[in-house]
Amino acid sequence: MPRISEFYGIQIYMYYNDHNPHHFHAEYAEHEATYRIAGLESLTGALPRRARTLVGEWASIHRSELLDNWDKARRGEPLQEIEPLI
Repeated sequence: MPRISEFYGIQIYMYYNDHNPHHFHAEYAEHEATYRIAGLESLTGALPRRARTLVGEWASIHRSELLDNWDKARRGEPLQEIEPLI
């Protein structure tokens, strides 16, 4: 699973053969969650409130890049790293 970004101890991943809807995976310490790209709602798992807020802020800034990476993953192309939240 390629890591596409990392910030404040949060790692963001995308799988190549993942299922719809368009989403990404976030890990923070022992916590894991998946988030839908459109709407940014949590699909599975949970992160602590502060990490969840940071992931939402980052994803709203980089939504188009996330969608581009989703399309690349479907085609089996290398994913682009996305700038971390600063």
